[in-house]
Amino acid sequence: MHIIQQVLFILLFIIAVYLFTRKVRQIRRNIFLGKSKNIQDHKRERWRNVLLLAFGQKKMFRNWIPAILHFFVYAGFIIINIEILEIILDGLTGTHRMFSPLLGPLYNVLIGCFEILAILVIFGCAVFLIRRNILRVKRFQQREMTRWPKSDANYILIMEIILMLLFLTMNTTDRELQLRHIVHYTQTGPFWISALLAPLFGQAHTGTLIGLERGAWWLHITGVLFFLNYLPYSKHFHIILAFPNSYYADLEPKGKMDNMPEIEHEVHLMFEPPPPDNTATEPPPPGRFGAKDVPDLNWKNLMDAYTCTECGRCTAACPASQTGKLLSPRKIMMDTRDRMEEIGEQINKNGKFEGDGKSLLYDYITPEELWACTTCNACVEECPVSINPLDIILQLRRTMVMDDAKAPAEWNAMFGNIENNRAPWKFSPEERDKWREDV
Repeated sequence: MHIIQQVLFILLFIIAVYLFTRKVRQIRRNIFLGKSKNIQDHKRERWRNVLLLAFGQKKMFRNWIPAILHFFVYAGFIIINIEILEIILDGLTGTHRMFSPLLGPLYNVLIGCFEILAILVIFGCAVFLIRRNILRVKRFQQREMTRWPKSDANYILIMEIILMLLFLTMNTTDRELQLRHIVHYTQTGPFWISALLAPLFGQAHTGTLIGLERGAWWLHITGVLFFLNYLPYSKHFHIILAFPNSYYADLEPKGKMDNMPEIEHEVHLMFEPPPPDNTATEPPPPGRFGAKDVPDLNWKNLMDAYTCTECGRCTAACPASQTGKLLSPRKIMMDTRDRMEEIGEQINKNGKFEGDGKSLLYDYITPEELWACTTCNACVEECPVSINPLDIILQLRRTMVMDDAKAPAEWNAMFGNIENNRAPWKFSPEERDKWREDV
């Protein structure tokens, strides 16, 4: 019987790892649909970001209660998964609690700590479900948080509660079977939480206990492997991407905008024209100004989209959103990810992307949303995982202005004045100092 279980586990594990790896490779491919961007500077500061923002969740602690609950869930889930290593090795080798003889009394302490964390995870997830579905916190109820985005968060929270309950059930029944000296159940001694729960199963038949323990073990590890494969389809993929995204975060001062090389080149030519060269060939036409679709963005923009937790802190801090305008920085990131996934599906089907008549700009994100942005950087400042929605907004706006000539009328007047008068005002350069005559 143990051999059959071992073979089934090996097959399950191989299939789960294969499916997860395949999806992650597709996501990596989708991210690198974007333009190249060299981010190799300030390595010490970047590692500091990883420690403070990804591991330490520094920005989360601006609001202590949700931050502590999130830390329970985050730390508990990550640390308890260390125990998954033992379960996987037990499944592959056919052993049971193989780390117990190696660690001795320390094993009980570790599992006891894991059980306490499991209780905290259950508590944290329950509170988050209440906040989302009963208290209905405003940032979770906005227009983009319907259907799948809303359900996704609930699915994950419920799944984590179930996994923790299975973990505790497995340990509790295991402890009772140890007390009965059943073969194959290693004598580890009592664990902190399951030892208190073990008397609940004191009257159960041994066969029933074995069935419960094995059932909880199989459901737990199967649930973990299912969760692993669910992550790449969920907003909770940030559990993985938060670390590289924090490392590659923009370290420039907030508000600094990148100049477009094509425009810089033209400006330099205006001020310093090159000497005549009759042998020079016609330069190639410039590419797109800004971005209209996913491939026009850089790979960091696209990794931002996959890292988005959909927590809504960016939108809650956005002054445009607060005053009733359509702009939601969270929706910008969600739309970018959805468009990227759509292109990725076409690549999966056809081997390449040949265009489908749609684009991120206009089909997913409207001009009204983009023009509402005040470029205040509130969204960038609030994001706990170093996402920059503003960069995407600016690139999309550049395309509307420079490629599509769809700037607001008052902007066009300013552009005309700058072109003709070298200033935003309608006065010519010769008249610019006439104000002094009235002083």
